[in-house]
Amino acid sequence: MTFTAIGRCPRTGRLGVATTTGEMAIGSRAPYALANLGAVATPALTDPRLGPLALKLLELGYPAQRVLDELVASDPHIESRQLGIVDRWGHTAVRTGERNSQWRGHITGDGWIVMGNALVGQKVADDMAQAMAISTDDDLETRLMKALDAGTRAGGQPTGQRSAALYVPEPEGYTIMNLRVDDHPDPMTELWRLFNKLHPLVPYYKERPDNPGIGRVYDWAQARGIQYP
Repeated sequence: MTFTAIGRCPRTGRLGVATTTGEMAIGSRAPYALANLGAVATPALTDPRLGPLALKLLELGYPAQRVLDELVASDPHIESRQLGIVDRWGHTAVRTGERNSQWRGHITGDGWIVMGNALVGQKVADDMAQAMAISTDDDLETRLMKALDAGTRAGGQPTGQRSAALYVPEPEGYTIMNLRVDDHPDPMTELWRLFNKLHPLVPYYKERPDNPGIGRVYDWAQARGIQYP
């Protein structure tokens, strides 16, 4: 009961996942990413062990398809899962199990995947794919948000969504854009609210580790006309 976008930015190499579902706290068990290695999503009847295993295999240098093959071989319930992987080179690998609820499926593009299960129809995935394809000038987190938003506007799931998450680590290895809406009647709207507050502050949080003299975020934002908090 989930729809998800996974991607790699061809300019910066950044990797990330955005996902939403009708259950609580999807951010705790479906999106995984490591800077300079890959991004993974494990929705549907999720086995949260598969994400960390995928990241370990990516660390060993396995490309996306080889990682997916290993996950498929290790899981006796693979037909109840969806799995998507984008590796550090932008290679994609994705699988939708036959026991996923309809509508189910996935679409891949240049360094990205959109996928979903238990959706109102294929238009959800089609609109997500279009959002990814036409937003290449945006940064990765914005592209992922636009894809998730497009899927929501296309109808999402028959019973609606309850949680959503966005996870995009920086190439330096730490993570700024790590947002979760764990229980909300309109999680996409709430995720946008959080995103629109945090996104303008990313340059501040990227500079501060090497420049403690940058001062408080409140003052930095005010000097630039950014509303915070």
